[in-house]
Amino acid sequence: MLTEEQITDKIEVVGEHRIVQIRKANVIKRDGVEISREYNRHTVVPGEDASSESAEVQAIVAAMHTDAVVADYEASIREDSEI
Repeated sequence: MLTEEQITDKIEVVGEHRIVQIRKANVIKRDGVEISREYNRHTVVPGEDASSESAEVQAIVAAMHTDAVVADYEASIREDSEI
């Protein structure tokens, strides 16, 4: 019997703007033995809506993306667009 599951196997906070990077693994098993694993990554940047993320990711985003971090990130985006 084949089964497939998606697990969040890594959550990292990276860079000066505390971008939250999430790695998910799609695992396929045959009779309970893993036969395939594929990884996908996505990020949550300061100010981005994280409501569709897991409770664990939401908690990390809430702790990392303070008002000051969001303001600093948005200011850096504006600066980059003016160059």
